[in-house]
Amino acid sequence: MMTRFIFAGHAPAMLLCASAMWSPAPAQATVAAAVSATAAVTAPVTAAAKASAATPASAPVTPAASSAPAACKGTIYMTFDTGSQSQAQLIADVLNKRHVKATFFLANEKTTRGDYSLDPSWAPYWKARVAEGHAFGTHTFDHVYWKKDLANGLIQVKPQFGKDGGKLASFTDQQFCEELRRVDTRFQELTGRKLDPFWRAPGGYTSPRTLAAGSACGYQHAGWAPAGYSGDELPSDKYPNAMLLKKALANLRSGDIFIAHMGIWSRKDAWAPANLDALIAGLQDKGFCFATLREHPAYAQKKGQP
Repeated sequence: MMTRFIFAGHAPAMLLCASAMWSPAPAQATVAAAVSATAAVTAPVTAAAKASAATPASAPVTPAASSAPAACKGTIYMTFDTGSQSQAQLIADVLNKRHVKATFFLANEKTTRGDYSLDPSWAPYWKARVAEGHAFGTHTFDHVYWKKDLANGLIQVKPQFGKDGGKLASFTDQQFCEELRRVDTRFQELTGRKLDPFWRAPGGYTSPRTLAAGSACGYQHAGWAPAGYSGDELPSDKYPNAMLLKKALANLRSGDIFIAHMGIWSRKDAWAPANLDALIAGLQDKGFCFATLREHPAYAQKKGQP
């Protein structure tokens, strides 16, 4: 069984879907349909919405975020997954400008600079984010997609990068755990700081076995809210930035976890330059504050060591 987590602060839910192999084309169409829906988003725009042929059924997952500080009307949890890194500095600049702390999920992905996001060349960038007080989780070192749990007790995966990039592989629970820990080890080498005890599966694709493996080695999976899907992976000609911004401002609620990427290779009109500052400013105008997942009630009890 494939489990795809979503979090909605006002109505948390988990989607349990029948096993389905990931397929980019149908996935994009499914997400596209959800994003183009009207004001009240009823179909999750998350990894669950990206499933190519699964039928979801709702069930409770984690508690919603608790009440925000007195000065706030609510709290949004801004998160970023690594990607092409084309928007890395812009994201840092906007977060600093707006005094927002976010959570970054790191994988060793190829960047537009021709290196990889966890190469030593990125140490100054990550050290600066640590100094600013952001939180950090593992996104698997080689951006490893879960494919299915095998009958022999192994986990079938497909790394996107590394020596086995693009190939199917079979991991034991321990090997999957080590894939999560590789990011932690590298991050400590680059910054001198451990990761927080969170992980996020590439694409949001998880299973009972991957969740158990992550938990066994100290990492709790963090999904995102239906309204928290930025849409930055969608084609910009069909889903322009103005549309995505309007949807997010209309539908985000207190406790929602928002996801965007630090650069998407395929999107011609990048999401962040047009939308990130406007989104944060718009939410702040509505009275929302921002916090890292260290402060989210589902994760706060497992706060990491600096």
